[in-house]
Amino acid sequence: MSSATWRNVFTYNKYTQIAARALRSSLKEEERVAAEKRGLTLLRYQRWENGHGGPQTFLVPPADEGAPKKSAAV
Repeated sequence: MSSATWRNVFTYNKYTQIAARALRSSLKEEERVAAEKRGLTLLRYQRWENGHGGPQTFLVPPADEGAPKKSAAV
């Protein structure tokens, strides 16, 4: 069996999702909850016209209380 056998069954994105879920489930409760919160994806879009981007719009607005704080390094 080669190391690339999983490619015949599912995509790389699905493979990484399975690996991430397995890793998160092996963590202790407190670390697991923090890791799951980091794993949430915020989806937003922006309409461009004449080379200029418009305002960014969230498909599902994030909750203010759980939003990560931005660092000065970004």
